[in-house]
Amino acid sequence: NGENYEEAIKYFGILETRYPFGRYARQAQIEIAYAYYKFDEPDTALAAVDRFMKLYPTHPHVDYAYYLRGIINYNRGFTLIERFFPQDPASRDPGAAKQAFFDFQKLIQKFPNSHYAQEAKLRMLYLRNNLANYEILVARYYMKRSAYVAAVNRAKYVLEHYDRSAAVYNALIIMAEAYDKLDMPDLAKDTRRVFASSYPKDYQQLKRSKRWWNIF
Repeated sequence: NGENYEEAIKYFGILETRYPFGRYARQAQIEIAYAYYKFDEPDTALAAVDRFMKLYPTHPHVDYAYYLRGIINYNRGFTLIERFFPQDPASRDPGAAKQAFFDFQKLIQKFPNSHYAQEAKLRMLYLRNNLANYEILVARYYMKRSAYVAAVNRAKYVLEHYDRSAAVYNALIIMAEAYDKLDMPDLAKDTRRVFASSYPKDYQQLKRSKRWWNIF
């Protein structure tokens, strides 16, 4: 519980102060980072992780520090209410999610054989899908407010940066609808052609129902 982590922070802090150059002090620094993370102080936890990586870049467990940094950012942004009543992750500010993605990516690049590499890959995939869905939410927001150029730009961003995600489906639909609203029939036609090629069955259904935007 919270009291245990608070006590752990004090204990490891004392250990580091008394034996600043020993191996236990090095271990204490990364343990402090984890304790701050569990104590719901992500900024302090990140500072502790960064300090550890700067002081001990060749430590045998520095890969864990990179992993912990990703985990801290991965879980940032969740309010107390969201922890008990989960909401769509795509509706949250994507800043921490993007940073977590880069943290896990750096771990994999530096330590491809790390014990934490496989889980980092899975978390990156999850984050990538949520970041793509976030762009779709913003594009829908612009569509509802008749900001069609902005909606197109967000949808294009999905195609360019999250090309194999499930969000591509909705991105193409948004683009086609936005081009219709902007009176750009050629671009709308080209977009629908891409959609038809990628999702032939869905295209036929949408074509029959004439529902390019209201399917959401």
